[in-house]
Amino acid sequence: MLKRLDLRGVSGDLRGRLPRPAAQVEPPIEEVRALLADVRERGDEALRELTARFDEAEIDELRVPPAEVAAALDAIDPALRAALEVAHRNITAYHEAQRHPDAEHRNGGILVRELQRPVDRAACYVPSALAPLVSTVLMTAIPAKVAGVPEVVLVTSPQPDGSVAPGILAAAALAGVDEVYRVGGPAVIGALAYGTESIRPVDVIVGPGSARVAQAKREVASAGLVGVPSAFAGPSEVVVVADATTPAEWAAMDVVLQAEHGPDGLAWLITWDEAVADAVTAAVAEIVPASPRRQHLEATLAEGGYAVVCDDPEQALAVANAIAPEHLELLVEDPDALLPLVRHAGAVFCGAYAPASVGDYLAGPNHVLPTYGSARFSGALRVDDFLKHIHVVSMGAEALAEVAEHVEVLATYEGLDAHARSVRLRRSAP
Repeated sequence: MLKRLDLRGVSGDLRGRLPRPAAQVEPPIEEVRALLADVRERGDEALRELTARFDEAEIDELRVPPAEVAAALDAIDPALRAALEVAHRNITAYHEAQRHPDAEHRNGGILVRELQRPVDRAACYVPSALAPLVSTVLMTAIPAKVAGVPEVVLVTSPQPDGSVAPGILAAAALAGVDEVYRVGGPAVIGALAYGTESIRPVDVIVGPGSARVAQAKREVASAGLVGVPSAFAGPSEVVVVADATTPAEWAAMDVVLQAEHGPDGLAWLITWDEAVADAVTAAVAEIVPASPRRQHLEATLAEGGYAVVCDDPEQALAVANAIAPEHLELLVEDPDALLPLVRHAGAVFCGAYAPASVGDYLAGPNHVLPTYGSARFSGALRVDDFLKHIHVVSMGAEALAEVAEHVEVLATYEGLDAHARSVRLRRSAP
């Protein structure tokens, strides 16, 4: 199940030597552009046809009635509701800690203030075709609500009968989502960017998705239509760094768990102990055939599953940094000793008793994390992703007099005469 990669003795730049799933190397650009163009031209009609084609569901009204969303919370299993409420509480508390007062700074007589303003309308993309990700509802909607976004929209693929999974509706009600639409895939990304008869355009789109969804977000963002956080939240990834102190079955299960999300992901074990690589590989081979999601596991591991043997912990972390994974688990005797070596990862889980699954659901930090190696320059979804930071500059005549000469010099050097004159006029005013 896990292909062996022996990097012992290898030095230098590792990024170009590590295999990546094909979807990360060759994104489905033309296919996605065609779908987006169809939605832009035909609106709701295209959404209905594409939903029938990809989700095998016939839908009439795209929006789920608000009463149906509200009723779902009382209708779900009490144990699920209790778990959602615990997760909601933890996620809300963590994201509220990210808020801070408007900043104020003085440069001599110049007063600079920073105003935080939420976007008007944000969309949360929640995958549900392969699994009803109720946790993603909370992880995307809660930070938007904490940021103060007035209109939070949720989109998700319908079930074959055209309905939305009850758990997703219940989580949406709990999180205070304002509108829910039963449409998914790259087509709905186009609808959120362009607008259709039923769906008004939004300012920001967040949430994980398939390689096609991630590419659709790139396309509409590059056109300047919407904001998309700089992390590419695509197919799930995990790198497990393990030594002999962690039971092989535990490490194997954690390699497998992110692969449950389906194809195009990445699931790696990294170790400096060949016996650990052998034991974990054997354990994965036992876990996969017995899993109810065997098909998804095999699809991911066939292309993105590796067991890597390194010289030592330092090289193991160098490999992990080169991958820049969404999830990084340090299942080693002293994980804190390796933390200083971590440079690129969406989230890090330390120790044998901190599996990524806890972070996926209710530790508090967001589980919408960078994939495709974008952890090199970005991080988890945050409240700031729904906020604009507007700086305000105030100054009087004395303060302007202190800096006017410097402004004139800089503007004159750049050949921008009006810039220079704008301060010169004020300097000469009585």
